[in-house]
Amino acid sequence: MSRQRIFLLIPVAAIVVAAVLGAWGWFFRSIEVVVVRPERDVAFQVFGLGTVEARVTSKVGFKVSGILIDLQTDVRDRVPKGAILARLDAREQMARVDRAKATIEQAEANLQRAIASLEKAQANLANAKRINERRQTLLQSNNTSIETAETAKSTLEVTSAEVNLALGDVAVARASLKDAKGQEQLETVTLDLNTLVSPYDAMVITRQKELGSALAAGEAVFTLIDPQTVWVLAYIDESKAGEIRVGEPAEIVLRSLPGQRFKGRVARIEPEGDRINEERRVQVVFDKIPDDFHLGEQAEVYITAVQIEQAVLVPEAAVLGLTKSRATVWLVSHGRLEQREVSIGHRMLDGRLEILDVPDGASVLSELKDGLRVGRSATIAESKLR
Repeated sequence: MSRQRIFLLIPVAAIVVAAVLGAWGWFFRSIEVVVVRPERDVAFQVFGLGTVEARVTSKVGFKVSGILIDLQTDVRDRVPKGAILARLDAREQMARVDRAKATIEQAEANLQRAIASLEKAQANLANAKRINERRQTLLQSNNTSIETAETAKSTLEVTSAEVNLALGDVAVARASLKDAKGQEQLETVTLDLNTLVSPYDAMVITRQKELGSALAAGEAVFTLIDPQTVWVLAYIDESKAGEIRVGEPAEIVLRSLPGQRFKGRVARIEPEGDRINEERRVQVVFDKIPDDFHLGEQAEVYITAVQIEQAVLVPEAAVLGLTKSRATVWLVSHGRLEQREVSIGHRMLDGRLEILDVPDGASVLSELKDGLRVGRSATIAESKLR
């Protein structure tokens, strides 16, 4: 080989050697990776959408028919229990009450007359008894005639019958008085039904009727709610609702106030869910009900279902072969990379996954990058604490 060709091959060989050394260095040198560290007191939350509702809602109206002549409240008014809401034209009913009271007075007079008649009959009976006793004694001594004695005896029997008749008249008069009082009480109650009052401390949501309306018995005039029973009816995916329990803390975000989070708690989990959407109905109450609430407003609910003492949480993008309960992750163990199939626990709302059965002394990579290879030396560049 000529010396000229040798000089030409030297640069080429140098390039090849440099490329081999570079590839070897890239392939075997230590790689920097980012891992996650266990977090303590992790709150596993379940998300649901719902609406603001009131547990106690009532449509109220009059139990009697009539013309609406007075309205004393309107929408959004808060009224105490027993407050007057509306009145019907009650003039006809007031006349019935007055008539019933007059009937009572008449019945009382009839009773007094019957009692007086009874007292008179009892006095006549006592006198007839004395006369009869004297006539019978005189008859025994032949000092009076048999006819006179028989007349005295007959008079006694008649007055005794009159007493019994008077007793019956008194009983009838008392029954009539009792009936009159019952009728008066009925008419008075009916008169009271012409006034509509609030059944509890309430807030007026709707007013269905206006002055002058002719109402049928039972027709709704107002819709009321108990403002202390306002809560959120939330719908939770059944696959995430299994760990929710009554009393667990929650946070509520109203659509009209996206920047505020209201504290609350789970008050009720309904036994019947939504069969079509496969959701569970959960009622969440406010710790402090907002002053300006709106029924039917959409709300987001975040329920703390589980408080995890310690957890390894990895972004979903950092796992491979994810299934419902299993996945493959990259680990750094004793300075070397390795892959391991692990169990998946809870899934956080921010997309991170709880990784279970991580070997002691190993750390899970929080992000994937080029150059990961089983057995390769790894240097932990940063620990993400979230």
